[in-house]
Amino acid sequence: MLTPKYPPPDTAPAASAPVPTAESTTATIVPAPAVTAANRPTVQLTPGSALALAAGGGAVVLVVGAVLVSMLLAVAITGVSVAVVAVVLRLLIKDLHKH
Repeated sequence: MLTPKYPPPDTAPAASAPVPTAESTTATIVPAPAVTAANRPTVQLTPGSALALAAGGGAVVLVVGAVLVSMLLAVAITGVSVAVVAVVLRLLIKDLHKH
């Protein structure tokens, strides 16, 4: 179920140079063009786009950090308030048992 699925291997035939024959020994043999792996567009970063990318990454880090800190603060405040409520209830129950 979780096995990776690889794309099929490249099935393009390998380029080979033409074989010279006795009739074409005087003709110029032109090498075949090299086969490229894939025609993927290359990403070129200009200084402006690199700066924008760095600023965007920094903004994401700041936002995620602020969210995590606020969640930690909410958990801490909830814990303290539950502890205070527990102490008050304990004191009230202790006073009820005395009288």
